[in-house]
Amino acid sequence: MEPDLFTAAAEERQEKDPAGSPLAVRMRPRTLDEVVGQQHLLRPGSPLRRLVGDGAGGPAGASSVILWGPPGIGKTTLAYVVSKATEKRFVELSAITAGVKEVRAVIDGARRAVGGYGKETVLFLDEIHRFSKAQQDSLLPAVENRWVTLIAATTENPYFSVISPLLSRSLLLTLEPLTDDDLRALLTRALTDERGLGGAVTLPEDAEAHLLRVAGGDARRALTALEAAAGAALAKGEPEISLSTVEETVDRAAVKYDRDGDQHYDVASALIKSIRGSDVDAALHYLARMIEAGEDPRFIARRLMISASEDIGLADPGALPIAVAAAQAVAMIGFPEAALTLSHATIALALAPKSNAATTAIGAALADVRGGLAGSVPPHLRDGHYKGAAELGHAQGYVYPHDVPGGIAAQQYAPDTVHGKRYYEPTRYGAEARYADVVERVRERLRGEGG
Repeated sequence: MEPDLFTAAAEERQEKDPAGSPLAVRMRPRTLDEVVGQQHLLRPGSPLRRLVGDGAGGPAGASSVILWGPPGIGKTTLAYVVSKATEKRFVELSAITAGVKEVRAVIDGARRAVGGYGKETVLFLDEIHRFSKAQQDSLLPAVENRWVTLIAATTENPYFSVISPLLSRSLLLTLEPLTDDDLRALLTRALTDERGLGGAVTLPEDAEAHLLRVAGGDARRALTALEAAAGAALAKGEPEISLSTVEETVDRAAVKYDRDGDQHYDVASALIKSIRGSDVDAALHYLARMIEAGEDPRFIARRLMISASEDIGLADPGALPIAVAAAQAVAMIGFPEAALTLSHATIALALAPKSNAATTAIGAALADVRGGLAGSVPPHLRDGHYKGAAELGHAQGYVYPHDVPGGIAAQQYAPDTVHGKRYYEPTRYGAEARYADVVERVRERLRGEGG
């Protein structure tokens, strides 16, 4: 859909009076070289470079691309830069408001532009995951025949939200989360650049650190918060944006938490120990502190997976699958929704019955191995598939458990050095009570005792 007269007039006013636009809009990069982060997508010869004309000539034209990543990390910005830098006709649609009718109108216009004056069309489709299968199907002929070069943006996993034929005709480009250094560079540019605040205020280190935590890796959120804080400071006649001003404007207290220092490890330790102690409320408190401070959700998820085996084990065999599922979900959705997933897993682990029997079992076994109690594998357990193995006595006398009643054969499995050692000592907590009964019966059968 081409911009109407009202849209064109608004864009013209914005160019003439940029101060009337939000800071995040004013600070949009004008070229790919000004883009912060995503350098893995901006190397010479990359699909995005080719879209703006860098080496896009010849028989190998620019490819359609799907940009995948969480909000605020540059998907729309990259499309905007392409729109400004390319010599191609650029059309933007949002899947929230557009439908098949609008898509077909763009395609018809693209075909006329190519046939009439040789002008190629780049179509930016934001939030493509909101399109139905039928709506996405309507894009296929245009993408396949290169009537348009598609730039589609999505915050959801394209393998679930974009139809396979469209995926196969496009390059999937995954955007990486912005780092604190990326956002710091963005804030510094906004503070000093004439398009931004032009040096009207300064930002001390503690206020900057709080802004970074509030942003949570979202560039748009960082610039919006900076603009609000700068406005408040200037209204008070202050040349510096203090920490208290940032706290007031974003309505969030600064959390004392250094992601690279003692607080990082102390709070993480307190979270795990609260889960171990079954204090669900304390565990949620420490989880909230980590989330509010902008901790990497993947770090929290990894700690929960370790806790599930270290402190719960077979007392609740479902604990580890819950923690693993939470880690997978967190990797796919990111904050803020990941907070719900982490809460779900933390509550489940804190209230689960506890057992460290699996932890102590492997610890005792490792101690024996490291202490030299390895020993030779019993001959009847050794590999007997190669020529000459039988002459060495390998696999001779081995009893196949499936051939005996009950499926447990009375034979020695451990080396002589540790034969009879008991590493696993199950508790009677939760589901592990069943394992405690089973392991005693199994050990008796292995010794040739019992029926």
